[in-house]
Amino acid sequence: MTSAVRPGEPPAPLPFFVYGTLRPGEVNHDLFLRGRTAREEPARLPDAALYDGPGYPYAVHRPGSAVLGELITPAPGAYPELLAALDRLEEYAGPGRPGNLYDRLAREVLRPDGSAARAWVYLAAPLLARDLRASGTEIPGGDWLGRRGA
Repeated sequence: MTSAVRPGEPPAPLPFFVYGTLRPGEVNHDLFLRGRTAREEPARLPDAALYDGPGYPYAVHRPGSAVLGELITPAPGAYPELLAALDRLEEYAGPGRPGNLYDRLAREVLRPDGSAARAWVYLAAPLLARDLRASGTEIPGGDWLGRRGA
């Protein structure tokens, strides 16, 4: 796992990899992303597993698994506002903060053609990730949208 942010340093303007309620057709996509994106394309996050949460999922680092989602490129001029809004939604207060629900990390994601892109990904914070690995309900295939049919 890689974090590209040091305390006091502004984050790099990366696209976002979304895998749950921010995906197209889901409630938070309409609330947070509609009209703020330049491009949305399918992608896959390698070395991660997806766990069911209270109405939204958690991705955790796990070699050999993958999570399905979308690579979201913010519209020109929308990045700072979108980054702040998503950090609030995901309860991310900064690197290593004990109150984080998720941590925002820079990770490599893969497009369907196999090309890679570096993107911000919100992964479950370490203590939560540990609990999910021990006793959480994994979403088969790592696809939040396909969970109802599983």
